Amino acid sequence: MSETESTPSESPVPDSAATGSAEPDMEALLRLAEAMVFAATAPVTPRQLGQLLPDGADSDAVLATLQARYAGRGVELVEVGGGWQLRTAPDLAPKLRRVVQVPRRLPRVAMETLAIIAYHQPVTRPEIEELRGAALGQGTLDQLLEAGLVAPRGRKETPGRPTLWGTTPAFLSQFGLQQLRDLPRREDLLVEPATLPIDPPAATPEPDESAPEPPSEPLAGEPAP
Repeated sequence: MSETESTPSESPVPDSAATGSAEPDMEALLRLAEAMVFAATAPVTPRQLGQLLPDGADSDAVLATLQARYAGRGVELVEVGGGWQLRTAPDLAPKLRRVVQVPRRLPRVAMETLAIIAYHQPVTRPEIEELRGAALGQGTLDQLLEAGLVAPRGRKETPGRPTLWGTTPAFLSQFGLQQLRDLPRREDLLVEPATLPIDPPAATPEPDESAPEPPSEPLAGEPAP
């Protein structure tokens, strides 16, 4: 080859290859997010997922894509308690209750106490007893603590400095809530009193004896008065 002949030029190298960086594969990110949500015992937050995903990956976009992929399936990805969790589709839950053992529900007194804490938190034990109109046994509070539904929230700056109680993220997850503002309004939970019929039968008025009788029509063939 002569010196005047030029060597064939090499094809340009993409910038991403030259720098060694490449956009993360969405399918790989979805598999990683799916595995994390499935294995987690509590709702997974975007921040927690971001610690597992590679640099440059958008955890919010990954979760939104994963939610769309699970839409309409027997198991859906739902947002509860500030995070994301796989749950049974709502329309299939009644059928599954026939074969799946449902966890034992809390006693009524525990549910009443939990409702008071949820709507009035942070609240002290004496305040709970005042709102319930009955004493609160330690066993009831222990049940809520063992279930992870309530937790101490400091102490109230009053004589004796009683403990303040509030709900936990597990409470939101248990009842399918994203935040406390999603709780039903207390006005909607009140039982409406029985109402009277909208259109009660009208009472027949009694005849007024003092009123003059209307003139009678003349019979046929008789002159009018």
